[in-house]
Amino acid sequence: MPNNQIKTYQEYEEAYKRSVEDPEGFWSDIASTFTWRKKWNTTLEWNFEEPDIKWFKGGRLNITENCLDRHLKTRGNKLALIWEPNDPKERFVRYTYRELHEKVCQFANVLKKNGAKKGDRICIYMPMIPELAFAVLACARIGAIHSVVFAGFSAVAMADRINDAQCSMVLTSDGLNRGAKQIPVKRVVDEALERCYSVKKVIVVERLGWAVNMVEGRDVWYHDEVQGVSKDCPAEEMDSEDMLFILYTSGSTGKPKGVVHTCGGYMVYAQYSFSNVFQVQENDIYWCTADIGWITGHTYLLYGPLLAGSTSLMFEGVPSYPDMGRFWQVVDKFGVNIFYTAPTAIRSLMGGDIDDVLSYSLDSLKVLGSVGEPINEEAWHWYHTHVGKERCPLVDTWWQTETGGIMISSIANVTPIKPAHAAYPLPGIQPILVDAEGKEITENEVEGYLCMKFPWPGIIRTTYGDHERARLSYFSTYKGLYFTGDGAKRDKDGLYRIIGRVDDVINVSGHRFGTAEIEDAINHNEHVVESAVVGYPHDVKGQGIYAFVICKEVPEREDYLRAEIIETVVEKIGKIAKPDKIQIVSGLPKTRSGKIMRRILRKVAEGDTSNLGDTSTLLDPDVVDEIKAGAL
Repeated sequence: MPNNQIKTYQEYEEAYKRSVEDPEGFWSDIASTFTWRKKWNTTLEWNFEEPDIKWFKGGRLNITENCLDRHLKTRGNKLALIWEPNDPKERFVRYTYRELHEKVCQFANVLKKNGAKKGDRICIYMPMIPELAFAVLACARIGAIHSVVFAGFSAVAMADRINDAQCSMVLTSDGLNRGAKQIPVKRVVDEALERCYSVKKVIVVERLGWAVNMVEGRDVWYHDEVQGVSKDCPAEEMDSEDMLFILYTSGSTGKPKGVVHTCGGYMVYAQYSFSNVFQVQENDIYWCTADIGWITGHTYLLYGPLLAGSTSLMFEGVPSYPDMGRFWQVVDKFGVNIFYTAPTAIRSLMGGDIDDVLSYSLDSLKVLGSVGEPINEEAWHWYHTHVGKERCPLVDTWWQTETGGIMISSIANVTPIKPAHAAYPLPGIQPILVDAEGKEITENEVEGYLCMKFPWPGIIRTTYGDHERARLSYFSTYKGLYFTGDGAKRDKDGLYRIIGRVDDVINVSGHRFGTAEIEDAINHNEHVVESAVVGYPHDVKGQGIYAFVICKEVPEREDYLRAEIIETVVEKIGKIAKPDKIQIVSGLPKTRSGKIMRRILRKVAEGDTSNLGDTSTLLDPDVVDEIKAGAL
């Protein structure tokens, strides 16, 4: 496996020390283990004011040559990808590195045949089928920029993303399987494209065998296009700082922002963090349960494992279908050694029968991982005890779409692990805690705002088409620092524990939604005057969505209105953003300047109304008593 893997705590300490004292030398050595067409001239140029960050400047490469071609000589017959379908009765599919290389080249040639070229933005809206993996890598192969949109987002949300990136092509499927349901994916694309004018071609992969609407001159079937196409496609030479992909994430303002990652730095960081955190060995079977529509799927299902020459498992289904033991059945079926999933999945499985876990041996497992949000101690212990049998290290990984890869995490079997703590930063990562004024808090046993004081190769470069938004979102709050938007505690031993968002972002099942985005969707309902949305603790999802809604007139049937509001949110954003609780109110707690006091609404949503602080300065203090009395 990669020769940049840390093996002992002493090696971690030495690597960390060097990465802080000589970051350029440290990352230059790691980068030199990859295949470059031309070596870089400068390892790093940066400032956090503009911000302007360039890693491996002048270097030329193609990330897919590092994911595929360089393994062909020694790992050509090794399994690269195992695909397990939604229905356990359907046959799984396996691809060696050589076969995956051919599939990616064929898909790349289909893209070129349909007019795609270097620099084009291509939207991918697909279920978790092998062609999704081929499509992502095919874009990277020809130098097109992929923008994967999770195939659970609504047509409106998809159209927003296509229009923002001005995508020229959409890659999709006829439909998808999700548990017991089948969903018409192509129909969502057709609806989205009614409001998108940049898209010239739609390539449709057959999954369900459904008859779908095909627009002549625009839509083509993948199985027709791939006939007779070459299994070889030379990789496009890219600059280290050329865009690799755009991935949309919610911010505290309404419109999702397109986080941009570039070829060289992202590649180096994806492989380094993957190999180290999970301590992957040559013959391990690794399974990340994330959808490729999220950053976790990008970095730790596709790019990280393939860059490291590992075997990655890709799963089409859901943890509860056909029963709550499905994850564990798949672990035993393939002898999975490393398992990486979200606390939401763990908490939902905790609600099932313990026999759903105990009926499987799970003795192949060596390392467990958690991703997407801080894992609570109860879920940590359940996962560690029942899945890991108390013998597998459980790494609680903290990172973001914007960071490109894991930033703070235990390294399996190398660094200390403490339940519900992300623990220590990886080499190359320099976290600090600051107070509200931005002053660094240097001692331990403290709480503060989590910032980074030095760049790492996987850091966000910009937000697509709006660099100022990147500056304002991440670099303007505290001068000279990258602000994560999270609060954190540091214990007496210097281990970090993430305590969650400090801005108006709700983390539902590991997916971030800006409150403004959800409010905007709710306010589209014709009966709604205004709304305010907050997060509250939810047993399964981590955070639930609680909406306070003012209506034009008192609704005859509140349940009907609630159902309508949910329908509006599902249409505008998708099912994953629908509110769990909707309270109809006559007013909202506002200051005299019109600012909604979300702190009060959060307390009400959490059921903690004993200490709401001074409400006398509010425009209408009485509204608080009314909200308290009607709390759900």
